[in-house]
Amino acid sequence: MEARKDNFGKKIWKFVTGNPIVFLLLIAAIVVGCLKDNFFSWGNLSNLMSNTAVRFLIALGVSGCLITKGTDLSAGRQVGFAAVVAGILCQRGDYNGRLWKFVPEMNIGLVFLIVVAIGLVWGLINGFIVTKLHVPPFIATLGTQTIIYGISLVISDAQPIGGFQKVYTQLINGRIGASVKSFHLPYLFFVALVFGLLFWFIYNKTRHGKYMYAIGGNDVAAEVSGVNTTRTLIRIYTTAGVMYAIAGYLLAAKSGGASASMGQGYELEAIAGCTIGGVSTTGGIGTVPGILVGVLVFELLKIILQFLGVNPYYNYVVQGLVIVLAVSLDIRKYIAKK
Repeated sequence: MEARKDNFGKKIWKFVTGNPIVFLLLIAAIVVGCLKDNFFSWGNLSNLMSNTAVRFLIALGVSGCLITKGTDLSAGRQVGFAAVVAGILCQRGDYNGRLWKFVPEMNIGLVFLIVVAIGLVWGLINGFIVTKLHVPPFIATLGTQTIIYGISLVISDAQPIGGFQKVYTQLINGRIGASVKSFHLPYLFFVALVFGLLFWFIYNKTRHGKYMYAIGGNDVAAEVSGVNTTRTLIRIYTTAGVMYAIAGYLLAAKSGGASASMGQGYELEAIAGCTIGGVSTTGGIGTVPGILVGVLVFELLKIILQFLGVNPYYNYVVQGLVIVLAVSLDIRKYIAKK
């Protein structure tokens, strides 16, 4: 019996020392919840789930790039571009402020397919630049980030986009009622659940997942052992583009509007969520449950700051400090293992 208690205590200590940011933010959430009314409310929980769901999709896209020692700085702008395209095509036919009056009112399912196809193309472009032109991922995606943002400004005329079809906003913002008063499960929760399970299967049960971790561990050794690194990396960046497109489509409806600036900085939040959740910047390490925890904790941090009444401008300072701390701790782990 005592041996079991010792093992349990060791596991708790290992979790605390291995995930200090997660532990500290959970403690902060408990303290804030005891001091502020409505923090531990069903409405707040439902809101946390909705916000986490969209960010989780973006983080899943970025995760494959990080695991293979790459990155994707174009993630946020791709999300914004998808939101702009989805917003323009999902405007009501009778809306006076329609941006593209020559386009008839479109079915939201068809718009979804168009947006996903565009995201796939952007992902292919990133993958091609990284693998065929041998441009470092940081520079490659920094360049495409700027290009995508410029195109978003052009097609939207730098104007906010609204007047969406009701079926579009109502479907994405729909919720399933529960027996508990005021608690509802948002549809976005189930979308995130499906993609989380899909990525868990891909990362753990498929050849592609094994190749991805092998490249992250040692790309030269992976190539020698027969892994087609070029094809695998292109597939990773293409998948990332698709995930950003889906997130942008959902985000536009969730927000009830879109603009070219939407999604700005989301790539940093996604990278931070992945790093907090255990995805190593040194490559070869990362799990889907860990990514979910990291994104959830990062969103929880925003809510904590909001309930504490912190000036919104300081939110960026705190979030930046968390990102730096998460990466520095990851580097320390890597050095300690060596």
